[in-house]
Amino acid sequence: MARLSMSAKKWMVLLHILFASIMLGSTVVVLILSITALNTKSREVLQSCYTVMHLLSRTSMRASTIGTTLTGIVLSVTTHWGLFRYYWIILKEALTVLAIGTGVVGFYFWTLNGVTVVSAEGLGAVHHTDFMVNEVRLWVGIVLQLLSLAVMFAVSVFKPWGKRNDDIHSPGAPQKRK
Repeated sequence: MARLSMSAKKWMVLLHILFASIMLGSTVVVLILSITALNTKSREVLQSCYTVMHLLSRTSMRASTIGTTLTGIVLSVTTHWGLFRYYWIILKEALTVLAIGTGVVGFYFWTLNGVTVVSAEGLGAVHHTDFMVNEVRLWVGIVLQLLSLAVMFAVSVFKPWGKRNDDIHSPGAPQKRK
């Protein structure tokens, strides 16, 4: 694939950062709404919290996760970084799979289940075993999502570890002279 020009690379990095920021911001909003839902005594507030969390899971979380993933792939394959050349990029790819599973799939179903149960049961939902299990899953998802995003941001800045040793044998890599 052709290399990006410096200007195009900067625009792609900007898009990547914007999408990642939206993903982080959406997760923080879900955290705040989950704390609110956990502490409310109002059916309307509980219903609203789950409704907004579900809306976020269908819109900004999904779009930002897809946008971050696609821009990350484009940056990897059109720059010197490559998809599997550096350990820190491989870690980000693994964490991206976790973020997709948690943010796109998990949050969607956990918040949908919350909306459904709260709509049917109101505040009585908080005493149902299914709702409590769902709530625990949502909280585990929030923690995993925030930790994975924090690690991805840190790894992007510090770029720890180096190139993989077997990179010298990959196609297109300069070969050592004997």
